[in-house]
Amino acid sequence: MIAFIPLYAFFRKIPVYESFVDGAKDGFSTAIGIIPHLVGMMVAISVFRASGAMDFLIGLAAPLVQWLHIPPEVLPLGILRPLTGTGSLAFTTDLIKTYGPDSMIGRIASTIQGSTDTTLYVLTVYFGAVGIRNGRYALKVGLFSDLVGFAAAIFICLLLFG
Repeated sequence: MIAFIPLYAFFRKIPVYESFVDGAKDGFSTAIGIIPHLVGMMVAISVFRASGAMDFLIGLAAPLVQWLHIPPEVLPLGILRPLTGTGSLAFTTDLIKTYGPDSMIGRIASTIQGSTDTTLYVLTVYFGAVGIRNGRYALKVGLFSDLVGFAAAIFICLLLFG
């Protein structure tokens, strides 16, 4: 691919370097446009965690989660993952350090990390960058798919490893 693209451009008489520089300029302006949305999302996540709202939600759901035989240690990951990729990765890393990569909790956390997405981050940053203001349907579908990915990750891990 590295050789094919410049050769193809050369034979088609496309100015490769100039095209690259123009793309880089566009990318830089896009990055500048994303920064306010990114900062707003990071502040909201910090407030959510620091206010104790996440701990409150986990406390409410803990009895149901234990009744369903889901390790309650992975519940914060289900809340964090739609919000922040870095925060959920840090939480997954802590779970793996604490319980081990081959534990049920480590396997479930790793599978959740790979089967869900940072929905609110994607909607905030990418929709904000291109000017989409009404993302309510995308939000519903994204959060529903995160819920399905979370449940499927737990179900499959319990089925295969439990």
